[in-house]
Amino acid sequence: MSPSPKDRLQTIANHIAPPIIQVAPSPSSPRLANKVIIITGANSLLGIGRASAYAFASQSPRAIYICDFDSSHLASHKADINQAFPDVEVHTRKFDAADEKAVKEVVDDAVKRYGRLDVFFANAGVVGPMSVFGEVEGEEVMEVLRVNTLSVFLAAKYAAPAMKKTSEGKKNSGGSIVATASVAGLRSNAGSTVYSASKAAVVSMAKTMAFELAGTGIRVNALCPGLIETGMTAPVFEMARARGTQGKIGQLNPLKRGGHADEIARVALFLASDEASYVNGQAWAVDGGLSAGHPYVPSKTGVNH
Repeated sequence: MSPSPKDRLQTIANHIAPPIIQVAPSPSSPRLANKVIIITGANSLLGIGRASAYAFASQSPRAIYICDFDSSHLASHKADINQAFPDVEVHTRKFDAADEKAVKEVVDDAVKRYGRLDVFFANAGVVGPMSVFGEVEGEEVMEVLRVNTLSVFLAAKYAAPAMKKTSEGKKNSGGSIVATASVAGLRSNAGSTVYSASKAAVVSMAKTMAFELAGTGIRVNALCPGLIETGMTAPVFEMARARGTQGKIGQLNPLKRGGHADEIARVALFLASDEASYVNGQAWAVDGGLSAGHPYVPSKTGVNH
C-alpha cells in the first residue's frame, strides 16, 4: 500500500534540518561592525598593535583608540587608517599602559563618547634585560612585571565594568579582552626568566579572569606569539641579516621561519570578534608550531627525529 499524503508530508518534515543558530554576522558582513575598541602598544612601525589596528579598522568598527607610551608614530598611523577606512573614528592617546589613572581615563572617554566598550587589546609590553636571572636586579624584574603584567590587569579591571554597560546600540553585556602574552609564557627556553614569568602571569590572569567574569558575556583570552619581527625583536632580525644568517631564524618551528605582525593581528581580530564567541579563558599560541613539540636540533643527515 502506498503511503498516504499525510504520511508523505510527515516523512518530509522529519528530514528537514533545524535552522543553524548563528552567533555572529555572516562571513560576508563586517566582523566588528559598530564596536568600540582600545589597543595599547600601538606605536611601533613593525608592531602587532599597528597591524591589529589596521586589521580591526577594516571590519567597520565605530571607533578605535590607538595608544602607546611612545606617540612618535601614532598620528601617522591614524592618518593611514583614516585614509583607508574613513568611516572609522580613530583616537590617539599617549600614556603608560601600566598607569592606572591613564587606563581608567581612556576607558571612561570611550564610554562617555560612545556609550560602550567592546574590545580591549592589551598589547603593550617590553622585553626587559636579556640576561640570566642571576645578573638581573630586583628593580628590573619589577619594571618588566609592571609593564607586561600590571598593564593587562589594569586593562581588564577597567574594561570589564565598561563592557557590562548597555545602551541603545548595545542591548547586552559583553565584550572581548585580548592580552598579548608569549610562547615564552607557555614553554621554557623561549625567553629570559623575567620576561617569561611576566607572560606566564598574563596567561594565568586570562584564565582566572574568564571565570571571575562568568555570566557577563565578557571573554578573556591570551595571545601567545612566537618569534615575530616587531619593533621589540627587530635587533634580532637585523643582526641575523647583517651576519647573513637570517635563514636560521625560526628554524626550530615546523614552519621554519619567523612570523609577521599581520599573522598575529589576524588571530587577534578573530578573538576580538563575535566569531570567537565560545573561545574563552584560552592561551592561543601563534608560533609556527614551536610549542607543539619539544625543541630539537635538525640532523645534518636531513632526518629530524
